[in-house]
Amino acid sequence: MITEILILVISFVILLSIGVPVAWSIGISCLVTILFSIESIAAFTTVAQRMATGLDSFSLLAIPFFILAGQIMNQGGIANRLIKFAKALIGSLPGGLIYVNVIAAMLFGAISGSAVAAASAIGGILGPHMERENYSKEFGAAINVTSSTTGLIIPPSNVLIVYSLASGGVSIASLFLAGYIPGILMGLALMLVASVWIKKKKYPAGSKSSLKMIAVSFLDALPSLLLLVVVIGGIVSGIFTATEASGIAVLYTLILATIYREINLKKLYNIFLSSVGTTAIVLLLIATSMSMSWVMSFENIPQTVSDLLLGLSENKYVILIIINLLLLFVGTFMDMTPAILIFTPILLPVMQNLGVDPIHFGMIMVMNLCVGLCTPPVGAVLFIGVGVAKTTIQKVMKPLLPLYVVMFIVLLLVTYIPEISLWLPKLFE
Repeated sequence: MITEILILVISFVILLSIGVPVAWSIGISCLVTILFSIESIAAFTTVAQRMATGLDSFSLLAIPFFILAGQIMNQGGIANRLIKFAKALIGSLPGGLIYVNVIAAMLFGAISGSAVAAASAIGGILGPHMERENYSKEFGAAINVTSSTTGLIIPPSNVLIVYSLASGGVSIASLFLAGYIPGILMGLALMLVASVWIKKKKYPAGSKSSLKMIAVSFLDALPSLLLLVVVIGGIVSGIFTATEASGIAVLYTLILATIYREINLKKLYNIFLSSVGTTAIVLLLIATSMSMSWVMSFENIPQTVSDLLLGLSENKYVILIIINLLLLFVGTFMDMTPAILIFTPILLPVMQNLGVDPIHFGMIMVMNLCVGLCTPPVGAVLFIGVGVAKTTIQKVMKPLLPLYVVMFIVLLLVTYIPEISLWLPKLFE
């Protein structure tokens, strides 16, 4: 038993360290591990079969559709309209552009479901404005990086769909509802740190927007904001499933982009091409991760880990902090999708033994891994945010530290106060 765990972990780490892509590392380490238990032909056949059956899920269709909808939104002028609306609302406050970045990232991230798209779009548009008004480039990049992750918590979110799959079918609608309060809480916490920074640097107030400007910017952004109402409202009310909602999101964003006249046929071709590439990467990760989940189950690894953790302590709160620290560590070197697919089958049984709701644990897991997206060495959002701001990771690390602290504080609140995640799902039961 311990031998198989060591083979799986060591082979996976070695493959990653020599630069093998994550999906291939997962698949090869699965194969190497299972070869120690069954014959070679059966091992190859089983791993291939588990990869195929792992993708045989209707709910997975939501992922390529939401990816496509996010790409259309990113290229279709939606980010620009959301930024204008946020700027009209609070741009007149001292250091207002920092607050605009957080609110715009929350809105755009929630609509697109992509932290990378939010960091790229919001940073690309707001960055030059901040530079012209003498804002700190490094703090602007830091706030852009951290606030962009709120879109993975606030629905619709692809990672919550992946968690639903990995957990064995936790309601996607309930997970979507569970993400609102933690996501908004995270955004407010980041704005609190920003307010301290703004006061310290004595940033000036911006020009005040008239009621007419606010109304015009709101009406301009309203069709984009309505997407959230259509998608989430339809899922929660039972009008359509999450998968059907993803198709509606694509249709809605295509109509919107056509009305805005921001996308031509050439752009649309590139959007489809980019979406196919992203989808292929995500689905290969899911396929190999589902194979790894089966291998771990076959080798009884989840039960071994569960016994090990429960052997350390029977106190739920102690186990929760251990799991938080483990996930924070995992998030620093592994991307979110494979981390969810690999560690959910291992850790969820431990949580259920301790009486933790699977929906609540989903929020804990996603929020932990969101921190990982903002940290080196493999934080995808960190690299995008730094690249867009045209600065370096070394310079951005100092302003990132207080933001990490408040992200961890919100994570602890969500971990130890289950109602933050569960109140809305229970309200709509």
